[in-house]
Amino acid sequence: MTSDDSALRVRGLARRYGSRAAVDNLDLDVRPGDLYGFLGPNGAGKTTAIRCILGLIRRDAGSVEIFGDADSVTQRTGVGAMVETPRFHEWLSGRANLEVAAAYAGRGDAAEIDRALDRVGLTARKGDKVKGYSLGMKQRLGIARALVGQPRLLVLDEPTNGLDPRGMREVRDLLVELARRDNLTVFVSSHLLSEVEAMCNRVGIIDKGVLKAEGRMDELLARASGRREVEIEVDDRANAVRALAGIPGAEIVADGADGRICVALEQMDAAGLNRALVLAGVGVGGLIPRTGSLEELFLSVTSAEPGVEERA
Repeated sequence: MTSDDSALRVRGLARRYGSRAAVDNLDLDVRPGDLYGFLGPNGAGKTTAIRCILGLIRRDAGSVEIFGDADSVTQRTGVGAMVETPRFHEWLSGRANLEVAAAYAGRGDAAEIDRALDRVGLTARKGDKVKGYSLGMKQRLGIARALVGQPRLLVLDEPTNGLDPRGMREVRDLLVELARRDNLTVFVSSHLLSEVEAMCNRVGIIDKGVLKAEGRMDELLARASGRREVEIEVDDRANAVRALAGIPGAEIVADGADGRICVALEQMDAAGLNRALVLAGVGVGGLIPRTGSLEELFLSVTSAEPGVEERA
């Protein structure tokens, strides 16, 4: 991938604290339109990497390009960010907080502020003091603050941290909508595997500052399963089981969902299996690839021993 077709391109990023590498030679590729999940155990280096990417702390080595711009000052104009727990002036209203932030950043007018509040569902509460907001409302206000200025790239660090299941669902749905409807590129860090698996199309996994895996979610999950498996939907299960017993390179391994049969493929592909079943007189309604889970992939590439990430 060249810098011309990337939203965020990180090469050789490093940050050390004394003798310890918090981020070690990190490469990342985020494409325009991605909802990219940046995963890692607690202390893996996620927040340090994000702070380096945003220019909030000095990096010891490496380069960062945002939509092809390598200038650490001008590239920020296209980025909206929320790093760790968002903080506000509690005695001001939600809208007043965004006005202060917009004035400080030098971007975003009244119409943009109202539009951002509407996008996160806070229009009805925009005049209320933030001290009366729930944690979920504060998280959404933090996202609204990141949206002011019409960024092309949204960088969010643990946006569902501390939320109950309903709040997590609301934030997840919001991020998916921002990526699809508003055509934003969203880079979201998390240690919640189920949330990332439910919403992201691409993912990078970091452990002890080192990138362990990166790519399309479906491709990484297929690799995580360790072997090729498909679920077969057939018109006659008994006939299909008899036919599969005589097909070299195909092995029944489990019952699939809705009466389907799960088959592991060793010496043939799905198309070859379909032909063999049809020739054996089995009506095939569909073949659905089975993949591993994000949890399986995550556990296979990360260590059990947690790192210690510098948060300051």
